[in-house]
Amino acid sequence: MSEPFIAEIKIFAGNFAPRGYAFCNGQLLPIAQNTALFSLIGVTYGGDGRTTMGLPNLQGRAAMHPGNGPGLGAYRLGERGGASTATLTATELPSHSHQLRGSSAETEEEGTADPTNASLGTVAATAALYGTPASPGVAMSGASLPSAGQGGAHNNVQPYQVLNFVIALTGIYPPRP
Repeated sequence: MSEPFIAEIKIFAGNFAPRGYAFCNGQLLPIAQNTALFSLIGVTYGGDGRTTMGLPNLQGRAAMHPGNGPGLGAYRLGERGGASTATLTATELPSHSHQLRGSSAETEEEGTADPTNASLGTVAATAALYGTPASPGVAMSGASLPSAGQGGAHNNVQPYQVLNFVIALTGIYPPRP
């Protein structure tokens, strides 16, 4: 196996960081013992820049390339974003409506499982909902249907397989182009 570049990140399926690597878990390292790595990543991922430097934290995160593309925002190296859950507000939902249609006319089909051309109840009950008798297919009051949903967050995580990301602490210093 070839020697890695310092600061090279790899995916590792083991439950330990191999010799010369550290987990990408946001830990702080002393600069004095990692001068080559510090010269490459600085304090992009944390640390005070005098005595400590931070490693990238890829725990529960997807890696993403810096920059931007057509229709996308600009992202800087080391920037964090996104959320594992999201709560949609009414303004984020597409425009739509919920309607219950009914008829004030009683049919011969009352008492059957087939709702075609059937009423929701008796003429008296239907008239109470409408206020006045209505013809078939008239939309009922919006108050006749309750709001739906609890307003809670839903899972917003893409499908995943849990693996470890490790960063090379030692190896070949990468040459500039």
